[in-house]
Amino acid sequence: MSSLRKPPIDPVRWQPPPVDPLPDLPSAPLTVVPVPGNAPEDVVADADGHIWTGLDDGRIVRITPSGAVTVVAETGGRPLGLEVGRDGRLLVCDSPRGLLAMDMRTGALETLVDEVDTRDLRFCSNAVELADGTIIFTESTSAFTYAHYLGAVLEARGRGSLYRRDPDGTVLTLLSGLYFANGVTPTADGSALVFSQTQGRSLSKLWLTGPRAGTVTPLAVHLPGMPDNLSTGADGRIWCAMVAPASPVADRLANGSPLLRKLIWRLPEALQPKAETTVWAVAFDPDSGDVVAGLRTEHPSFGMVTGVVEADDRLWMGCIGGRAVAWAELSALTL
Repeated sequence: MSSLRKPPIDPVRWQPPPVDPLPDLPSAPLTVVPVPGNAPEDVVADADGHIWTGLDDGRIVRITPSGAVTVVAETGGRPLGLEVGRDGRLLVCDSPRGLLAMDMRTGALETLVDEVDTRDLRFCSNAVELADGTIIFTESTSAFTYAHYLGAVLEARGRGSLYRRDPDGTVLTLLSGLYFANGVTPTADGSALVFSQTQGRSLSKLWLTGPRAGTVTPLAVHLPGMPDNLSTGADGRIWCAMVAPASPVADRLANGSPLLRKLIWRLPEALQPKAETTVWAVAFDPDSGDVVAGLRTEHPSFGMVTGVVEADDRLWMGCIGGRAVAWAELSALTL
């Protein structure tokens, strides 16, 4: 990524949200499963209990419950959020290729969406398919690809969106002005979608049915960390990968001089501020937003959790802070 020419940024002064503490979480033992590449960002489970993830060189891999890894496809971009579709294919959010569908047997790829509003879809981040075949997906920012995600953070502009792809291929904007839109997952009863704003440090519900259909209500706000991908647990709880704790330094920068952030952007990557590395995942009650489970710990070869999914009594996690996925026993994570 550092070898790519950086696009300019256009930062603004922005007041980050306040921070409210969350309950203490268990420090559960981790089993770390190496993968043949860096930063396996999201994790999903298929009907056979295999775990799927995407690496930052474009490869998509399948992991058996015993830890055997097979490379199945290569997207040519950066696979981010994954979801198993209704037709058995893997939905792949890729930056900059867009929203893709992959045959999980052959690795064959089909492009479902590569532009929105007559421009390229640059940072497709996460997707979910509803029962009628409608796909809801996020774009973290319209200004940058994944290779320059720090530019979006330094700009502090609400350039993220939530989109709907109808079964006939029509794409419509559901929400815009989001601060690094990221994970999206349905509630267990299908009444709403929960989506995260990483820079906005919040989870919100977009209602699909009932008297509130089409409206947005908060689920968890003022989070003390940066929420990433989401998934829905077997009991309906909403799992959230917390990629990093909130940074007071980053907050001061966002509310400070735009010129200073332009100077930081010009620095070599090695000299730019780095997020704190930790292993952090939180489960929220889908109605109250209360924390009902989770873990927070440290590991020398795994950190900065960006994806999370329940499978076979385990909580599987992806990350951008290592060359591995990891799992913990679900029974050890309840508060």
